[in-house]
Amino acid sequence: MRIAMIGLGRMGANIARRLMRGGHEVVVFNRSPEPVAALASEGAIPAASLQDAAAQMTAPRIFWVMLPAGEVTERAINELVEVTEPGDIIIDGGNTFYKDDIRRATAIAPTGRRYVDVGTSGGVWGLERGYCMMIGGDAETVRHLDPVFATLAPGAGSIALTKGRDPADDRATRGYIHAGPVGAGHFVKMVHNGIEYGLMQAYAEGFDILRNKSSDKLPEAERFDINLADVAEVWRRGSVVSSWLLDLCASALATDRMLDGFKGNVADSGEGRWTIEAAMEEAVPANVLAAAIFARYRSRQVTTFGDKLLSAMRFGFGGHVETPR
Repeated sequence: MRIAMIGLGRMGANIARRLMRGGHEVVVFNRSPEPVAALASEGAIPAASLQDAAAQMTAPRIFWVMLPAGEVTERAINELVEVTEPGDIIIDGGNTFYKDDIRRATAIAPTGRRYVDVGTSGGVWGLERGYCMMIGGDAETVRHLDPVFATLAPGAGSIALTKGRDPADDRATRGYIHAGPVGAGHFVKMVHNGIEYGLMQAYAEGFDILRNKSSDKLPEAERFDINLADVAEVWRRGSVVSSWLLDLCASALATDRMLDGFKGNVADSGEGRWTIEAAMEEAVPANVLAAAIFARYRSRQVTTFGDKLLSAMRFGFGGHVETPR
């Protein structure tokens, strides 16, 4: 298939690369020209504008927008509506608030353009590992896009099928799902990220407790100088708390035991807040997730070793830089 990738940041560029490796033709556009030139040298079709990108596509044209949530994505989608035709498909693959998806889809539906939201997880590792995707949109459009999703997804790999699952629809086992109508994809991804905040906070607090066991405020006989890198490494091997996030902790601690390369000012990109808002709307208690987001706010005022570990994990999976004080 031929698809246009709009936005060539950390994830957008690698999504384009993975699609090209899978045999798809990719038209690329970015406001700054350098990423376009870089991908063109790898076989992508460069575009100088959204209109130029549209001119190099055939119906039904597919445009994947991979930009930061908010005004920049809003503007790009509005411009795409102007340069597209009925039947064309606009995908928002960023971390957009799901209610914005619903609003946009409702607004453009009378024009005949189709809108799909794709919650995309995989960070800077997605090029090699593949991307876990949670998709919202009408079934026919999502089915039309299946070759794209199948290429981007990790595939079943060596993970055994969960006992009791119906294998009839194997998309989930290959790393992507059609979550429901427009908005459902980003809603599921939003909660995914809220859970991620809680998991990361648990690791951060646990390792902070381990580190502070050597404090001179404790009785001397109860002080332990624990090798955190060793703890992370042994937990990776057979422990019930093993995970990719723990792998990232182990990697960070192995190269910088005290994490001096991080300040510990931990940013949040919106999904954690939105998850708590959804919990409030649904009257669902979310104690851990709420505490995790407030801990990030606190980290921008007073930092701990755990906050440095949070920053290390965020850098490890997404290349996220710290929020300045």
